[in-house]
Amino acid sequence: MSTHSLVTCSHARHAPAILDIFNEAILNSTALYDYQQRSPASMDAWFETKARGNFPVIGIEDEAGKLVAFGSFGTFRAWPAYKYSVEHSVYVHRDHRGQGLGLRIMQGLIEAARQREVHAMIGGIDASNAGSIALHERLGFSHVGTLPQVGFKFGRWLDLAFYQLLLETPAHPVDG
Repeated sequence: MSTHSLVTCSHARHAPAILDIFNEAILNSTALYDYQQRSPASMDAWFETKARGNFPVIGIEDEAGKLVAFGSFGTFRAWPAYKYSVEHSVYVHRDHRGQGLGLRIMQGLIEAARQREVHAMIGGIDASNAGSIALHERLGFSHVGTLPQVGFKFGRWLDLAFYQLLLETPAHPVDG
């Protein structure tokens, strides 16, 4: 039985593994609606955006210290009134799917959202991704809408389903 550890990801330690997981998902799935693999340089801006926004990057390493899953959240929409809402994403290395790692990452992201006084967590999920949808429903997320045929990849139209979890935070939300 393997042992996995929850970690806070850093650019120095985890950027290459995150890039590999992203690029595999781009090439082989509809988890990302990208066509082109990302470059190593793209990780600089990605980590800088996470740091600037105080957004977590949570990972899981195997017993050898290899990153096998990660997740994060970031700005949902760029207008100030959305400040209590985030959009999250979770990715698991293809060789480690179906082992509950996505659940552990999501639990960590939900806790991080509470600590940051987030109110709404939103996941945009390809509507054909039954595994991700089941995971979100298991964690109490509700389906709040589907945008039909908004993506096109692998020669077919893709529907984007939105799932939302409302948290009890913040205790005292304010305008401005």
